[in-house]
Amino acid sequence: MTFTTFIKRPVLSTVISVVIVLLGFIGLATLPIEQYPDIAPPTVVVFTSYPGADAETVKNSVLAPLEESINGVEGMDYLSSSASNAGSASISVLFRQGMNPDMCAVNVQNRVSQAQSLLPAEVTRIGVTVMKRQTSQVMMFTLTSDGRYDDQFLTNYSNINIIPAIKRIQGVGDVQSPGVKTYSMRIWLNPEVMKTYNLMPSDITGVLAEQNIEAAPGSFGEQSKVAYEYAMRYTGRLKTAEEFGNIIIQSKADGSTLKLKDVAKIELGGLQYSVAMKNNNLPSVMGMVQQIAGSNANEIAKQVTAQSSSRLLSSSRRTLPIS
Repeated sequence: MTFTTFIKRPVLSTVISVVIVLLGFIGLATLPIEQYPDIAPPTVVVFTSYPGADAETVKNSVLAPLEESINGVEGMDYLSSSASNAGSASISVLFRQGMNPDMCAVNVQNRVSQAQSLLPAEVTRIGVTVMKRQTSQVMMFTLTSDGRYDDQFLTNYSNINIIPAIKRIQGVGDVQSPGVKTYSMRIWLNPEVMKTYNLMPSDITGVLAEQNIEAAPGSFGEQSKVAYEYAMRYTGRLKTAEEFGNIIIQSKADGSTLKLKDVAKIELGGLQYSVAMKNNNLPSVMGMVQQIAGSNANEIAKQVTAQSSSRLLSSSRRTLPIS
């Protein structure tokens, strides 16, 4: 068939052109639109932290056992790890293209469980997190105050109202916020006073572990002939700086006591102070959205924008001055 055939038969040319246009409309409505080609391999990230340790200690005591256990997991292509002087440790395990991300995460989790006994007690207590997500960011967003709220309030608001909603979006692997300033109880020890009472930081942490706990004290009158049974209630974990300050460190025979407020300054502050974020010189907090292998980045970006806007709109209706 030559071009002269279409010239001599205009009806056939018109029909073919209409069919091509219809197929184009069908493809436009049904074919997915991707931000980038789907060539990124499935990635599983292992994250944990060792409070108070430097990068060298984290590498030798945390990363080395985990890498030895994870190395050689089924379908693995290669892995990379990093440690920081803040005590954080992360391992990125990249798998061959076409591997099931769910099975990759399960296999890595099994290998991490085998190395739990080799990790320091502090790391085991905090836990090792295994998640399936890509290392690159789909999009980044910034939550900015009008100046009346600091970055700690913004971080707390974002962790409660925005980030959980974004994580529920199909295809989102994780939402990270660098320099997170989550509310935490800060205990600033006074070295001179500590030396006077022959105390060490480990003594303070031991007292905190003993008195700042959730306990089950039981009940009175169980399996007895009394008419009522009384359930005992314990205060539980402490919440305010005043409650932490009243923790008893030492008690003597003469009735005198040494409390935590006598040797330390206690305040409700942030978990980290290494990063401070501002947008147009106003306090702000940033979030980075990461996707799961095989998900549509464009759809994720649209849903994240819609979800964030709806959350902020509902907050403005409650007269929360955040933009």
